[in-house]
Amino acid sequence: MDVKDKVVVVTGGASGIGEALAKLFAAEGAKAVAIADMDAEGAERVAGEIGPVAKAYRLDVTDGAAVKAMVEDVEASAGPVDLYCSNAGIIFSDAPTWSVINCTDAQWQKIWEVNVFAHVLACRAVLPGMIERGSGAFLITASAAGLLSQIGDSSYSTTKHAAVGFAESLAIAHGDDGIYVGCLCPQAVTSKMTAGAEKSSAAADGIMPAEELATRTLAMMREGRFMIRPHEQVEGYFKHKANDYDRWVGGMRKFRRNQLATTGRPI
Repeated sequence: MDVKDKVVVVTGGASGIGEALAKLFAAEGAKAVAIADMDAEGAERVAGEIGPVAKAYRLDVTDGAAVKAMVEDVEASAGPVDLYCSNAGIIFSDAPTWSVINCTDAQWQKIWEVNVFAHVLACRAVLPGMIERGSGAFLITASAAGLLSQIGDSSYSTTKHAAVGFAESLAIAHGDDGIYVGCLCPQAVTSKMTAGAEKSSAAADGIMPAEELATRTLAMMREGRFMIRPHEQVEGYFKHKANDYDRWVGGMRKFRRNQLATTGRPI
């Protein structure tokens, strides 16, 4: 999968990973880049910094009709969507009790809709056309939390596991239709989500600049990889988890205790 001369949609494109991906895709010769985000002002800023190939959209990724309308507008002006980066995401922590039952019903519903079901809505909007043309691509932003876990963020870890599962199903079901699927599973990256989180458990291996993540991601897309892990240590952690799940859970409990002792918060 390459982006030269391609029509690309990036959700969550107003900041962080989405902004870095959109700017890199444009720099690498994308024909058109749609910057979609609830933050309309941020999306306009990013589109303005990119230039004429970019267009901003205010988009609620949980609104299927709005997603469909945005795709129709992109395709009317630039042509069929070649790559849909379903990147928007949100997080709710387990604070203040740090119990897995702390999040409200409304929070669970919202994080499910944004972190998981938005990928389904994206596919409904563009997958039929891709299948008809025999080509197309999705980049689904999950997280290393979807392969491992993220302490203190049970709803985030749960929905990111589900995002990995959906991406895998998409790749298996439609790879033979000419559809490329990349599942992006980074650790901490510079973004609004990680601002002020330098001492959190998620940042134990540091916080990668979003621009570096984008460069590594595109390189792996060009290699045709499904599993995209910009942080190299994640593969090792994942292998340790698979080899001895009980030991992994025990190790994460110890990590949680140490984090509590150091910062007073397990997150």
